[in-house]
Amino acid sequence: MSHSESIPGTLFLIVGPSGSGKDSLLNGARVALADKSDVIFVRRVITRPASAGGENHRAVDEATFEKMRSDKAFALHWDAHDLRYGVPAEVRGDLAQGRKVVVNASRGILDTARASFPKVQVISVTVPQGILAQRLRARGRENEQQIQRRLERAQAFDLKGNDVVALDNGGSLDEAVARFVVLLGQ
Repeated sequence: MSHSESIPGTLFLIVGPSGSGKDSLLNGARVALADKSDVIFVRRVITRPASAGGENHRAVDEATFEKMRSDKAFALHWDAHDLRYGVPAEVRGDLAQGRKVVVNASRGILDTARASFPKVQVISVTVPQGILAQRLRARGRENEQQIQRRLERAQAFDLKGNDVVALDNGGSLDEAVARFVVLLGQ
């Protein structure tokens, strides 16, 4: 049995700069696909308090995260913006059962994900720089210096590859969610 036959499901990695609307797209698709048992939206483990806003995540402290990492509780993990993120190892079981597993991910883990899972589809969320700046300021999670760093990082955000599809989220959220659902094969 080949590696790809042993894991028939597809890992969808949603990437994009901070403020590109990944959480909004994921929430919209989660609602649209609520009756689909073959699509799993992963709840990440993050070293950010649950009260900090943003996505619904499992909040843990640094020590707990490190213990989970050393216990191999994550299928993927990474550090970004002074936080640590983990994708629970249970996703391997969902993939083995042929499900579509959808993860809000970092572009920094794409090579690791591609090496670890045979079927990876990257959905790169794009948005014009001016809209991105407005969104970052409106959400109120970062100070102005942090916003500027995120905007600079976003300018360098250009992914290429056979497994990368761009999704424009600079207009209507409903239209972007509809395109996202199509990209998920629904």
